[in-house]
Amino acid sequence: MTPTRNRLIIASRGSDLALWQSRWVASRLEEIHPGVSVEIQVLRTSGDRDQEATLQVIGGKGAFTKEITEAVLRRDADIAVHSLKDLPTEPTPGLRVWAHPARFDPRDAWIGRDGLRYADLPEAGTVATGSLRRGAQLKHHRPGLGVEPIRGNVGTRLEKFERGTMLGMFLAMAGLERLGLAGRATEALDPAVFLPAPGQGALAVEGRDDPEMEGFLAPLDDPETRARVAAERGFLAELEAGCQVPIGALAALQGEDVVLDGLIASLDGATVFRDTARGPRAEADTLGRRLATALRDRGGREILEEIRRNEGA
Repeated sequence: MTPTRNRLIIASRGSDLALWQSRWVASRLEEIHPGVSVEIQVLRTSGDRDQEATLQVIGGKGAFTKEITEAVLRRDADIAVHSLKDLPTEPTPGLRVWAHPARFDPRDAWIGRDGLRYADLPEAGTVATGSLRRGAQLKHHRPGLGVEPIRGNVGTRLEKFERGTMLGMFLAMAGLERLGLAGRATEALDPAVFLPAPGQGALAVEGRDDPEMEGFLAPLDDPETRARVAAERGFLAELEAGCQVPIGALAALQGEDVVLDGLIASLDGATVFRDTARGPRAEADTLGRRLATALRDRGGREILEEIRRNEGA
């Protein structure tokens, strides 16, 4: 269906990163659809309102997306722009992710104090991160290090780090790049050593599930990015896990195939189950689910069950 409206509203969080992402999507839409103007409506999510509690405490899944999604469902807005790693895997009835634009750098960024490289971390000290996945992989490599939880937007985390005494901090390379802060990273971590979150570096452009929104948003979709994140999100969905569980996944394309690297880690990093799987792009979601099942059967099930028991306690 050819779009006929000349005005669209994007619901966005108010952080610098979220606004950059929404403005970037708005600019692309105005380029693709001449004569269409795109406005941005800023909303606060539960994750934004509570900057101190961990994501596990405030609900994890949907902490940064629920209010945005609800605004589109109410028709207060037309479009939601999400960081894909924040978006729950369960689809919202009535909405659809019409586009995954070309992905930014999916790797984790390491910011070491005074230029300290990740490989040169000492046996003792503290590292800042609000991510269980990052904390578990850190402890796997350096079991003697402590983890100091840190939350907030990118600027807030950088300020807290500067004021603190932590040896280093993790952020996402994509977020730093979008904000023009890539130079703050000491290094981008090799995924072979440090596996990122499923969907990291990718965006999800969501709108109502109707032909008009398809006409507006589908041209933003990048098929290669969609294939990669479909495998990663299939892995995540099969494990029924969100940010409360240390899970990593990253897919690459090799010819017409998707190659997926995935891991499940215990909270203390002592146990890590990791493997790769390969399959056709058209079966990316199935590939992710198959790798998740294999790792769960290898011993990951016990890790997942223990974490959920502790959450219940």
